[in-house]
Amino acid sequence: MAPNHYDTLRVHPEASQAEIKQAYRRLVKLFHPDSNSGDSDHEQIAQINAAYEILGDPQHRQFYDWQLRAPCPTRSRHQRTAAVQKQHRVQHPTGQHIDEHFQLWLKQVYSPVNQLLRSILESLQEQLDELAADPFDDELMEEFQDYLEGCRQRLSQAQQSFCTLPNPANVAGVAAHLYYCLNQVGDGLEELEFFTFNYDDHYIHTGQELFRIATGLRWEAERAIKNIT
Repeated sequence: MAPNHYDTLRVHPEASQAEIKQAYRRLVKLFHPDSNSGDSDHEQIAQINAAYEILGDPQHRQFYDWQLRAPCPTRSRHQRTAAVQKQHRVQHPTGQHIDEHFQLWLKQVYSPVNQLLRSILESLQEQLDELAADPFDDELMEEFQDYLEGCRQRLSQAQQSFCTLPNPANVAGVAAHLYYCLNQVGDGLEELEFFTFNYDDHYIHTGQELFRIATGLRWEAERAIKNIT
């Protein structure tokens, strides 16, 4: 039986979306390999990510809640939960079309998404170093806000590219890494944006942590592609 997503994130079923996001971030940090807690657990992280993929999206969460209240007697909870993720399922090409589908996916999805993610992730530290000279300088802060806006535009392009073509079966893991990477980058940019409102360093540190996680996911995707090709 698949674990209850609310139990996985350690939140009440009536928790707000903000509380769910906060719980997710706390658990990711707790079980991340770089954590000092010593509680790193890859399987636990996978369950946490799967739970947040559903509960972090209001529409997916609504359908999941409905399933919990009115379960189908002919299917397991694992099967019912899989139905929520139907739009992310792989459409499997067959025979001679497999290689064509793979090459097309590399060109139209993986390459542009990977390049856009890389440009966002590798530029953060330089921007933070420049801002650190004087965070209260209006000109420096304006340049940082312009940087964040540019990142949001590139992230939007990456998200659109990701949805242009179903991934082949042999790159399902790569697609999953990219999907979670996009989510981490989006949350990281949101945290960095909060810093521009109140100058609380907590948001900078959280944004950096989310970008570190995203960087790891991007590298995992890149390594997997190299192994395949």
